[in-house]
Amino acid sequence: MAGRTGAHAAGEGGDRLGAVLRPVRAGNGFEEALEQILQVVRLGLVPDGERLPAERELAERLGISRVTLREVLRVLHDQGLVESRRGRYGGTFVLRRPDGVGEDELRRRTAEVDIEDVLRFREVLEVGAAGLCAAHGLTGEGVVRLRRALDHTRDAPLADYRRRDTLLHLTLAGLCGSPSLAAQYAGVRAGVNGLLDCIPLLVRNLEHSQRQHAALVEAVLERDADAAREIAREHCAGTAALLRGFLA
Repeated sequence: MAGRTGAHAAGEGGDRLGAVLRPVRAGNGFEEALEQILQVVRLGLVPDGERLPAERELAERLGISRVTLREVLRVLHDQGLVESRRGRYGGTFVLRRPDGVGEDELRRRTAEVDIEDVLRFREVLEVGAAGLCAAHGLTGEGVVRLRRALDHTRDAPLADYRRRDTLLHLTLAGLCGSPSLAAQYAGVRAGVNGLLDCIPLLVRNLEHSQRQHAALVEAVLERDADAAREIAREHCAGTAALLRGFLA
């Protein structure tokens, strides 16, 4: 019976999963793969108790390595959304989500928030600030402030990372030469942080985010406005993928 259940989940779910699963972009492979598999689980495309497609199939559909896929599945396991079973009829199975306090709090926090509006406005402001900083250049003091903010994110304890990450982005916005943009960014960042507080801190994502931070600062200091804008856009897309996966 277990074998029939697994085959049924993979076979019947094939067409349905095709509406969600697609090759991810190279820049945010982990984040976008996590977003898509979270969507599969939260939309009920693979019902509770049934098995996700095999790792090889999932990796091929998403265009990622099986190593990256296993990191994604580990996150879902840690969140109590799936479990791994060994043996002939083993695989990764979707678990029933309890209706607990956590879900109630999540619904409360996101009920009044237009997530897409927050994410799009954040992207416009961050991409704009990065481009302005690079195009116009920074003063010596500005360079020191930006480098210091980046350094503080590098050695941040996990529990303090989001605060220091926020300070880095606020510093960049504050250096762009537009007080109006900086003020608007402070407001939208508060909204983004409220959403981020609803999802777990993922070490793989933070490591990737840190590499993007370093590349963004480098592009700004080299006055490469096109590169700065593109890195900022990709960075925002990674965060958006996580938030959509967990909250949408």
